[in-house]
Amino acid sequence: MKSKAIVVKQTGAPEVLEYTEVDVPSPGPGQALVRHRAVGLNFVEIYFRTGVYPAPSMPFTPGSEAAGVVEAIGPDVTEVQPGDRVAYAGGPMGSYCDARVMPVRFLVKLPDSIDEVTAAAAMLKGMTAHALIFSTYAIKPGDTILVQAAAGGVGLIMCQWAKHLGATVIGTVGSDEKARFAAAHGCDHTIVYTREDFPARVKELTGGAMVPVVYDSVGQATFMKSLDCLRPRGLMVSFGQASGMVPPFSINILSAKGSLYLTRPTLQTYTARREDLVARAAALFAVLASGAVKCEVRQRFALRDAAAAHRALGERNTTGSSVLIP
Repeated sequence: MKSKAIVVKQTGAPEVLEYTEVDVPSPGPGQALVRHRAVGLNFVEIYFRTGVYPAPSMPFTPGSEAAGVVEAIGPDVTEVQPGDRVAYAGGPMGSYCDARVMPVRFLVKLPDSIDEVTAAAAMLKGMTAHALIFSTYAIKPGDTILVQAAAGGVGLIMCQWAKHLGATVIGTVGSDEKARFAAAHGCDHTIVYTREDFPARVKELTGGAMVPVVYDSVGQATFMKSLDCLRPRGLMVSFGQASGMVPPFSINILSAKGSLYLTRPTLQTYTARREDLVARAAALFAVLASGAVKCEVRQRFALRDAAAAHRALGERNTTGSSVLIP
């Protein structure tokens, strides 16, 4: 069968995202054919498009997250059946398409309470947030934490979830509009880092104690100052580089700033076992269904307009989550 897809034949600007027709094979053992109803848009896809991260092959179709309906299954597949609504975040790259064959190991069934657009927008960001605040650093009631890019997709979910767990959340944002948005989604204190000295503000807000953990997806522009926000033996969680890669530095900086810890987690590691993937997805669906965490899809782009979507995301002109609609 045929499917419409975004194909990248060479790395570069958003214009390298070509909307074209591709062949889709029949599902084999351990596989299912999924017809997408919504595709998640994530900053990591910009890294692959531009060559910051090497693509597994060339040409390639970007994307690692989508939701839709199972149309067919391969031999001996028992995890899903035709007609099941499913979502995934991870597995082989290639979600920027109408339909594709996926290993069923990465598929999770959607409960009735979660629609496909929400699932496509929330799976990668929400499970990342779950891993970061339950496993990378287990947030406890009374903790004060710092979340960089608090108005972004992961940031918004993390702020709400951390607040739900009893934390006080300090969030940095790039504009007053984003500050208002973050404040409405779990941020107790917002800092516009483009004009405020955020380590000084964190020191003021914590009475000089600083914070036990910083979650930083901005990267180069904030990394060193994020370290300055940590209390002794605090944990720096660097999980993205929207502003560019963090340059090499001497690890002695960590000792000089108070015996700090540093980690660079990825969701793939935290969902490497299927039971972990299913558990994190179930926790995300439950907290979304309860209303304690909301995944707001603020931007929708047609799949054929993926270049415009990448441009808006890369220029940091989006808030909340964005999806592509096939």
